[in-house]
Order: sequence, then structure tokens, then C-alpha cells
Amino acid sequence: MKSITARTCGRLTPVVALLALSAAVAPLAEADGVPPQRLNWKPCAQGPDDSAGKDLDRAGARCAELTVPLDHSRPGGRTIKLALSRLPATDRAHRIGTMVLNNGGPGEPTLGMPLQVRTAMKDVATRYDLVGLDPRFVGRSTPLDCGWPSGMFLRSAGPTRTRFDHQVAVQRDLAERCAQRHSDVLPYANTRDTARDIDLVRRVLGERRISFLGYSYGAYLGAVYTQMFPGRTDRVVLDSAGDPDKWGPRALQGTEDETERALRGWAAWAAERHGAYGLGATPTRVLATVNAIVTAAENHPLRIGPYEVDDQTVPYLLSIGPGDDRPAARAGFASIVQTLNEAAHRRPAEPGPELDGLLRFVLTSAGSSLASPTAAIACGDRAAPRDPDTYWNDIQRSRARHPLFGPLKNNIWPCAFWPNLPRERPTHIANPTPALIVSATGDPATTYEGSKAMHRAMTGSRLLTLRNTTAHGIYGEYGNACVDTKVNTYLTTGTLPPTNPTCQS
Repeated sequence: MKSITARTCGRLTPVVALLALSAAVAPLAEADGVPPQRLNWKPCAQGPDDSAGKDLDRAGARCAELTVPLDHSRPGGRTIKLALSRLPATDRAHRIGTMVLNNGGPGEPTLGMPLQVRTAMKDVATRYDLVGLDPRFVGRSTPLDCGWPSGMFLRSAGPTRTRFDHQVAVQRDLAERCAQRHSDVLPYANTRDTARDIDLVRRVLGERRISFLGYSYGAYLGAVYTQMFPGRTDRVVLDSAGDPDKWGPRALQGTEDETERALRGWAAWAAERHGAYGLGATPTRVLATVNAIVTAAENHPLRIGPYEVDDQTVPYLLSIGPGDDRPAARAGFASIVQTLNEAAHRRPAEPGPELDGLLRFVLTSAGSSLASPTAAIACGDRAAPRDPDTYWNDIQRSRARHPLFGPLKNNIWPCAFWPNLPRERPTHIANPTPALIVSATGDPATTYEGSKAMHRAMTGSRLLTLRNTTAHGIYGEYGNACVDTKVNTYLTTGTLPPTNPTCQS
């Protein structure tokens, strides 16, 4: 999140006045039996340590809670609270409308996102009300935390069936902990109900149509919204969109090639800086260092400060590190590999701030509140195979070509033991909604092939390609002026490019 400058504070008084006016005249909303309600806009900060809320308040944003049905098929039943922020348009004479935002994940809080997006949008931001909505069970929106002893559940199967069986037990335990705490709400943690929530936001704000910007999983959410509520969107930007038919508990399958390509690209970069990092003077030697780290972890967990990093965690760390080819990101990952290499040689290894934060998220209960809704939504969207042998057979087939990332990308998730099956079928995306899809050719997470599949499914869309780039999350984040300009032109005019545009790194 960008820091708030003194210049922003100078606009605080008129912005607050606009918010007060809009709250006073906000129309009542009633949808599918949901009682009408007004939003009570108030300051976002929830205490002296709430820096994100303070940043929103200083920018002139205000926050509110919306009451929505837990089960949209029973609008008169149990309800939950959703948290949303709004940074209003300051150019009211040329206001375009409301833009709802999603930061991805699933499970990423979005309340503070209007500040980031305002910076990316530049002048056109003054013409939109930017709404950050924490999806149900995420952030401040009736948060769901399964009380896990660890955080992110993504792990490699490891080298043997014994190690895979250990993962089976771990993932079963995670699912059982969620069932014990939240069996009453887990059936309603899914993308389709989140899309229904978004439409209630649209109604309570009095908008006939809304614009939408979503990253990664947020792009999938936006596509689902267009499918479920045709004709209710204006300008739609889907950044780093994956294949909509592959989202769910096995979404990582088939991304091995892209992840390996990203690792090789980073290895070439690190080899040119062998004097700084000492990881190898050629790409082949850098990759040999990486493989030696994996082998060492298979023999004995690596001790890094207070953490033990084993053979099932190391491949996950190696998969996410090289996913950004900007120099600062590559240098940060090189420092992480340096630390792993020290630990692999049984030398004292202390994590830097970036690695420490990552290991806390992955290995300790501090990551439970973020990872729990990620699992709940993925498991609630699409049924996973229940037989562990299905995963083991896929792992073994993939291991031959992808010894490092095959056992990670095909491994079992808690969804195999989830207490409930999805209440609805996955949404099949096939509609002519106008949308601008943004993708980098080297995206190792939601791949370029996945974005092309989304483009084919949304027949009214255009695909904006950033070539020769390894990145995930591009508009306003990667720093490519060509991409940012083309997206902002679309947000200003509402007119898609006549053909699929291209930008270069």
C-alpha cells in the first residue's frame, strides 16, 4: 500500500463532505428478499495500531458494513457482515461510476486496495468511486480462521511414498480442524456466493452497473460475476487471469513448465552476479546449487533461525521466489537462496526480514487466518478427488519430467478431506461481456495460456499481453508504462482496443 502524503491530506475536507452527502442520500436496496438497508459510512481505523485504516482515513475514504445472507437461497435466514471501504470520485461532474476491487488470493484482504489503485489510475481515478470489499470470511468480513498450527498448506509430496503419506495426514488434520471450528459456514465459502455479495453491494450503492478490477483469483471472481449477472458491469479489467475451467483444488496442475522457466531465468540473472551471491558462475551451476539445497533438505530439515525447513517446504519456497523478474525481486530471492544454501551446508543461517515473514506465514499459526479462507473458497468451488492414490499417481507421472515442481504442483490439498462438497457446480464462463484481460507471457502462477483460455471464454474481451516478462500482477504493480497507459485509456473511454494489444518488457 502506498504511503499517504501531506498533499493528499489537503483534499480531506471536501472529500469527507462528498462522502457525507452521498451517505445521506444513498438509496435503499432490496434484492431477492434481502431487507433494504443503508450503509453507515464512518472512519476506517479500528484503533491506534490500525495503520491501514489510518491510511484510508487520511486519503478521505470511509468504511461501512453490509449485512448479507449467509445462504443467498434463504435471504431471511442467518446473516453475516461484510466490510467495505469507499474512496469517492472527486471529479463529480465527470464521474463514471463505482469500481469494485479484488486483490486475489483467494483470501487477500481488499479493504485498503483503493489507495493502490488510485495511484495506478492516475487522473482517471478522480472519476470513480473506488470500493474495496473484503470478501466473505476474509479480512474484516466475518473472518474465518481454522486455527491451524501452520499457515499456507501448499507443500511438496517429497521424494518417497512415506513422505507423501505424511502429507496426507497433515492435510487431513487441517481439514478436520476447519470442520471442527466452522462446519456451519464452510458450505457458504465460495466464489458464487461472493459474486452474489458483490451484486448486493451494487444495489445498495444505487448503481445500475459497476466496473470491476481483479487480480489473479480476483480475475476469476470478476468473470464469475459477469456470468451470473450479465449486463451489470461497465468496465472490467481482469489482471493475471487463469483458465476459468481449472480454478479449484488442482489449479496448480500444469504450471510446472512455467515455474521451471522462471527459475531458469532467475538462475541466469544470479550467475551474472556470482561475485555478489556466490551461487554459481553459470546458470547450470546455480541450478546445481538449488538442487543441492533440495537434496540436503531431503536428508535433514534445514535450520534457519527458529525454523526447520524440510523437503516438503523447500520446493514451495523455490516455486514462488523467481516469479518476478524485476531486479529488486530477483535480488531478494537470491538472498533467500543464499540463506537456504548456508543452512544446507549446516552453517549458521538467520532469515532476513523477507524470508522470516514468509516462513512465519508458511510454518506457524500466524498464517492460519490468511490461509484458512484460501482453502475454504478453493474447496467450496470445486470438488477434489478423495482418494490419495489419485494424487500419488499424478505426482509420479509428473516427477519424471519435473522432479522439483511435479510433486508440488500435483500434491494433495485439504480439499481431499473437506467436510462438505460444493453446493453448486463450478461456474462455466462463456459470455460476450466486454473486458480487458491483462497477462504476462512468463506468469508462472496463472499462466499466459490460462489468460488466453479466459479470453476465449469471454468472447467480448481483449487480451493485453506483456511479452518477455515474468510477473504475476501487472497493472499498476509491475511498472510497465505501456500496460498502465492502455488500461487507463480503457477505464477513461470505456472502449476496448480494436484488436488484442501488446506491450514489451
